[in-house]
Amino acid sequence: MSVTDNILIFPFFPLHQCLALLRVGNPHPCFPPCLRQLCPAAPGMESLPEAVLVRILASLPAVELVLVCRLVCCQWRNLVDGAALWILKCQQEGLTRAESDVENWQSFYFLSKKRRNLIKNPCGEEGLEHWGEVENGGDGWKIEELPGDFGKEFPSEEVHKCFVTSYEWCRKAQVIDLRAEGYWEELMDTSQPKIMVRDWYAGRSDAGCLYELCVKLLSENEDVLAEYKSDTVTIPEGNDGSWTEISHTFCSYGPGVRFVRFEHGGQDTLFWQGWYGARVTGSSVTLEP
Repeated sequence: MSVTDNILIFPFFPLHQCLALLRVGNPHPCFPPCLRQLCPAAPGMESLPEAVLVRILASLPAVELVLVCRLVCCQWRNLVDGAALWILKCQQEGLTRAESDVENWQSFYFLSKKRRNLIKNPCGEEGLEHWGEVENGGDGWKIEELPGDFGKEFPSEEVHKCFVTSYEWCRKAQVIDLRAEGYWEELMDTSQPKIMVRDWYAGRSDAGCLYELCVKLLSENEDVLAEYKSDTVTIPEGNDGSWTEISHTFCSYGPGVRFVRFEHGGQDTLFWQGWYGARVTGSSVTLEP
């Protein structure tokens, strides 16, 4: 039997009637006698059929379920920790996946709701805002409108700008505070969601360039718990100027991850004054359900 089967035991009671069961006082006279006896004015909430209670709890905000409802009693804790409640919330909000593909439905719900790019200003629309540890080699970083001289259009029409490097190494970084972004310690340590990193780079067709990406998962004390460092990518002079995506997924990285440090950079190989080095844009860090 599917874990969701018991949710459908009372399909003839709409949500507002289930919520009425929680009111102090006489229940609505249209309720069958067997359910009117469950009103909190008489016995306690523990008398509610579990399927009805699941529907009631599913109408509450997810954060309140975890931080408040879970502490009410053992029954509520078991429901909040169980799968049926979160499967119902996922169904209500259109977050779908085959049951066999999900190990923890509560984690799946929260990660699906929070899924977004954690890199701020990934395409240079705000200049170098939000980027730290900026290394301005040569003539430093520059923001260009796409496609730029001797370049190609970006694969997505939503991206309009890019960062451009110069004749010495230009680097920049962002440190993502996972707790500040809503990913609490227990979620990170127990579920260890996949951390997907992506970046896009390109060269000018009239100049060669170099590109590098380095991403680190850091502890509370900023110790390195996991690291991905790309090879130094060499783009030759005479390339076609097209964009290339680079990606990496962190899995099973262990407990304690609290920060993600993303750094990328590049330079040209001809040492020409100006901005003939690697172009970068569309950077992203996402936590996958």
